[in-house]
Amino acid sequence: MQACVQILFNPDSGTYSPRRIETLRKALEDAGATTTLTENSRRSYASIDPAATHLCVAGGDGTLRHAIAALRATRSSIPVAQYPAGTINLVAREAAYPRNPTEFVRRVLGNNASRHHYTASFNDETFLTCASIGPECRAISGHSAKLKRLIGRSAYAVAFIRSLFQWQRPRLRVHIDGREHACEAIYIAKGRYFAGPWSFAPAARLTDDLLHVVMLENARRRDFFNFTLDLVRGRRPEDRPGVIALACRHIEIVSQGNAEVQADGDIIGSLPAEIRVDTSPSPFA
Repeated sequence: MQACVQILFNPDSGTYSPRRIETLRKALEDAGATTTLTENSRRSYASIDPAATHLCVAGGDGTLRHAIAALRATRSSIPVAQYPAGTINLVAREAAYPRNPTEFVRRVLGNNASRHHYTASFNDETFLTCASIGPECRAISGHSAKLKRLIGRSAYAVAFIRSLFQWQRPRLRVHIDGREHACEAIYIAKGRYFAGPWSFAPAARLTDDLLHVVMLENARRRDFFNFTLDLVRGRRPEDRPGVIALACRHIEIVSQGNAEVQADGDIIGSLPAEIRVDTSPSPFA
């Protein structure tokens, strides 16, 4: 049976390159597959081609999140792959998808649904790798798209530093396994990586059905400095006083005021929130 690969891309992404999309399409067709190109943006959310046997997301984790949601809406079980063409590409990093188009195509067409990833949900929204409530949420919502096109993910670092001086420390109540925890910031890992090659939960895996949670009881600027320092140095944040770490499958979070939640690099909602691991894994090539 000839493979029919639907290529999903986001033309509004700061890393979007028509040449890279065309190179990927040509590599797939040279390998004997037929292809269709589908735009996914705020102007036009993607729908799944009923003829597709594979879905290839040429973009970042946000675009991949939309693709998984579209697959679930149509109850499609075709395998998905992420060609790392986004800003950070956390799924592609953990799943070790190659950047070389020929090697990527060889893996996608030769390994039909060889991996199964457990996703998670925030209220009614799917997310794949990580979620958090912290000053990075303000950085994500307030970063400059123009600066992102110029300097890539470093634009988030600029916005993050600015957000530390505007951060209003929320009072969060987190309910896990019948216990309540009080904190001012929370980080939830579904996959191993966060914001690049770093990890606050090294044991987290896309292929496991667990959420790994790190809570900061205090969220002062020096607390975030220590948290960031631990990320860069590969240390466990829970080794510091005032940091709680645990694993679970279900979380409920409420706060006294409004607090935004980011997941996979996008703001996806605000509190209150119910976060859980989805019971059915998604097939990945």
